[in-house]
Amino acid sequence: MIKNKHAKLFVGFFLFLMQHSFAQNDLSQLPPLLVSQNGKSISTKEQWEKTRRPEIKDMFELQMYGKVPGKLKIASVKILEMDNQALNGKAIRKQVRLTFKGNGKELAVEMLMYLPKGKKSFVTFLGYNFNGNHSTISDTSVHIAKAWNGPSKPRSAESARWPIETIIQSGCGVATMYYWDIAPDRNDFTIGVYPLLYKQNQLKPADDEWGALAAWAWGLSRGLDYLETDKNLDAKKVIVIGHSRLGKASLWAGALDQRFAGVISNCSGSGGAAISRGKEGETITKLNANFPMWACGNFKKYSNNESALPFDQHMLLAMIAPRPLYVASASEDLWADPKSEYLSAFYASDVYKLYGLKGIETNVFPKVEDPIIGQVSYHIRNGKHDILLYDWNNYIQFAHQLIK
Repeated sequence: MIKNKHAKLFVGFFLFLMQHSFAQNDLSQLPPLLVSQNGKSISTKEQWEKTRRPEIKDMFELQMYGKVPGKLKIASVKILEMDNQALNGKAIRKQVRLTFKGNGKELAVEMLMYLPKGKKSFVTFLGYNFNGNHSTISDTSVHIAKAWNGPSKPRSAESARWPIETIIQSGCGVATMYYWDIAPDRNDFTIGVYPLLYKQNQLKPADDEWGALAAWAWGLSRGLDYLETDKNLDAKKVIVIGHSRLGKASLWAGALDQRFAGVISNCSGSGGAAISRGKEGETITKLNANFPMWACGNFKKYSNNESALPFDQHMLLAMIAPRPLYVASASEDLWADPKSEYLSAFYASDVYKLYGLKGIETNVFPKVEDPIIGQVSYHIRNGKHDILLYDWNNYIQFAHQLIK
């Protein structure tokens, strides 16, 4: 909740401006979504899939996120722990170690899963946590993660962001991994997955090779690789989800990997759902300056130069079509820029229409906590940059309504 009276007035005025300024917002310089690089209009889903979508994928991969410099499969899987009576008998808990090998090195990643008992087919949410699997729940059986970046956070430190019992009671499952286990969230390419794919004498990715966002997206797909082998769930009903920088990663994972049944971006902002041109708060310049490891080296040339981008983030969202997509914002999260996040979903909806699907139909900004639930979904809730129970309740409704 917004406690300060002046802050309430400011946010209220900000939302008023958004609701009344979209029609006048000049985004005429957005790269055309449905025109191919040779100038041909894209008017069918077949043209989109054969021509335009691959063009857009290549642009994002070369100029922003970076390509994965090789193939690296799961070398081994070990079930570290399993309990069929977790959460007072309501869930199956699993802790699984996925091991990757390359260049004589090993990378171990632990996945924590809670799955509803007594169901044969259900939606599972797959996403990263920020502070280790143990931080998502008070369950003392969950292993304490290695602290890569300072002291380990206590158990349940992130439980408000991971309402696991609510998710289980809704009939859905959840699988999560600690994102630092895949790649560090600092300008350091000596640990994580990177060294497993380096060429001889290579010390950091090349300018067109993956940054952290692409590495985290890669890890989400490897998580799905494992889930496809797990007989306790239906891997065709896995939704990839992420908050903040991990929402950026979930979008790229969902765009690249069409096995994901749906994609959720929570407050992902710059480099995620938000359109870069004319963006408020975190811009490309600020992203590259503060987090140079997130994107590939080639992306640095667009600092203070957004107009030169041959793409924008509505194209990323469009790559998720025809699968269900949910973009969410928070009223006080001006750094992520709710206006730009919403507009991105609105413009991406043109591709959903090629499939005969209903997307976001108006550029008029919705009221706070008045969600639009559909093939392209959106809500803005009261409050700060976070993922809360309100968000999850809408994501659960989205899952039950759209993932069949």
